[in-house]
Amino acid sequence: MPHPTAAGPGAASRPDAPGAPGVTLLPSYGPALDTALDALLTGLRERGARMLGLTGAPGAGKSTFAALLAAHSGAAVVPMDGFHLADVELRRRGLLARKGAPETFDPEGCAALLTRVRGRESLVMAPAFERGLEQPLAGALPVPGGVDLVVVEGNYLLLDGAWARVHDQLDAVWHLRVAEPLRLARLVARHEEFGKSPAEARAWVERVDGPNARLVEAAASRADLVLDLSDLRLG
Repeated sequence: MPHPTAAGPGAASRPDAPGAPGVTLLPSYGPALDTALDALLTGLRERGARMLGLTGAPGAGKSTFAALLAAHSGAAVVPMDGFHLADVELRRRGLLARKGAPETFDPEGCAALLTRVRGRESLVMAPAFERGLEQPLAGALPVPGGVDLVVVEGNYLLLDGAWARVHDQLDAVWHLRVAEPLRLARLVARHEEFGKSPAEARAWVERVDGPNARLVEAAASRADLVLDLSDLRLG
């Protein structure tokens, strides 16, 4: 995959772990953020990269950043969450209590759809994930063949196994991070918003989201770029 350029004069970089890409701190808002996004997207275009993956631990801001990129550039967004297995199938497999773990998704289906998107079919309808129902929703997101940038966002884009077929359809992957207290607070608030009690939300974050986050972070060195969104104003 091609390596994007630095995030422009408004961004700061720092070294990360040995062998890993450096971490670029994205500006919070305003002209500096616009300049940083322009530089990142120009780097993709110069390398002919159309299929961009955004990965990161649960609560890192992937969906929000994907929406920001879409608003900034007109990109189409394909969320990995649309490839959740439905609850009825998770229950059949005994996996409902681990919903959100890698084995509760359909990576083969995701790879097949991205193959069609990469091939510029005139229109591909991608699934979404309906938070109110906590279920995937088929045929919800149009991806026109003529769109210049497709943003694929999800936790597991850099994992091995069946996920490698998803990774193969991407031209570049950016790994997103935020400060850990902020990420955990977002996760708890999200689970509470969709029906869990505070105690249930904290328990889910520890028991399910925690191991998933460690898997995602272990693969971060495979990314083309690591972006720290801790200062980004999401509201």
